[in-house]
Amino acid sequence: MRRAVFAVPAALALLAVAACGAPSENNTEAAEGEEPLVVGATAVPAGDILRFIETELAPEAGLSLEIHEYSDYIAPNAALAEGQLDANLYQHEPFLLEYNEGNGTDLVAVEQIYLPPLGLYSKSVDDVADLAEGAEVALPNDPTNEFRALLLLEEGGLITLAEGIDEATFSLSDIEENPRDLEFREVEAAQLPRSLDDVDAAIVNNNYAQEAGLDFAEDSILLEEVEGNPYVNVLASRSDNADDPRVAELAELLTSPEAVRFIEETYEGSVIPAAAE
Repeated sequence: MRRAVFAVPAALALLAVAACGAPSENNTEAAEGEEPLVVGATAVPAGDILRFIETELAPEAGLSLEIHEYSDYIAPNAALAEGQLDANLYQHEPFLLEYNEGNGTDLVAVEQIYLPPLGLYSKSVDDVADLAEGAEVALPNDPTNEFRALLLLEEGGLITLAEGIDEATFSLSDIEENPRDLEFREVEAAQLPRSLDDVDAAIVNNNYAQEAGLDFAEDSILLEEVEGNPYVNVLASRSDNADDPRVAELAELLTSPEAVRFIEETYEGSVIPAAAE
């Protein structure tokens, strides 16, 4: 049942980077003698947050950013590993570690930045209690986010997972109890919003939900717990440039009071800044 979703041949990775990466058009002038820090991100919320840093905070700090946006979860790590990016912002640490294991890379988490809580969405029911017996539920097909999705369903009382289930080796057969006989469809994360037209419900990653216009509070029928949640998105770099002063400066700006306020005011609880008190 395991899916080899992370291994990307070099040529394919380069093609994905070329197709998905789009540099920011608002680059600030680099400090004298210093190259821009090239950062990859998904559009929402990471791209929005980085553009706020780029225009509002980076100039005073003497930091220049070049932001590349991607539409999937693999290309930003491939580009970082290949040296086309200096850092990226879009993923939680369990995903990063799974990517390293599957690709022999050495990407590292530099700083926790924000939590994008996961939600279960539906176009056919307004309450999780109304999901019918045999309802079809779409899940992200990458291992770490699928495991996270199953935990959400367990939190909501829809399934029970086998005791001691291991995130690294789990499969859908580790669902011990499924009283409503829910059927599961594994879908690429970016396609989950579209799948809502074909399934009864779908667990959609926060960034793709926002891009599709799904309201975290209004449209979801089951929400992930925030307290103690391990799936905080991180600023990542390679091990060989983790001590780059520009990366450290970006991490500091991303966790500054100004950035915290921007995240809180912009996303109104659908994205939680890690540095919030």
